[in-house]
Amino acid sequence: MAWLFLILGGLFEIGFTISLKYSENFSKLWPSISFVICISLSFFLLNKAINNGLPIGTAYAVWTGIGAAGTAIAGMLFFKEPAALWRIFFLVMLIGSIIGLKFVSEGSH
Repeated sequence: MAWLFLILGGLFEIGFTISLKYSENFSKLWPSISFVICISLSFFLLNKAINNGLPIGTAYAVWTGIGAAGTAIAGMLFFKEPAALWRIFFLVMLIGSIIGLKFVSEGSH
């Protein structure tokens, strides 16, 4: 269950970074509200993951990794950021590292 909390928290991290972009320095109401909701849920779910047995170092690394990779992918898809070969290569490496942490971490079952 801890891993489910962590993955959901990482997805909400992607949500708050995208909302931050759309909020235009918090000048737009709905993206700003979305940011507050997503960041609150993201941290809440990270906390639930840690309190359900995941080591803090692993949880934080995976949580930020999901957010970083997801936000970079969203940037390429929605904000016309470059999708260069090396960028994609390193995103694949990051995702592989996140999956690897899952399999080698205590409390991973």
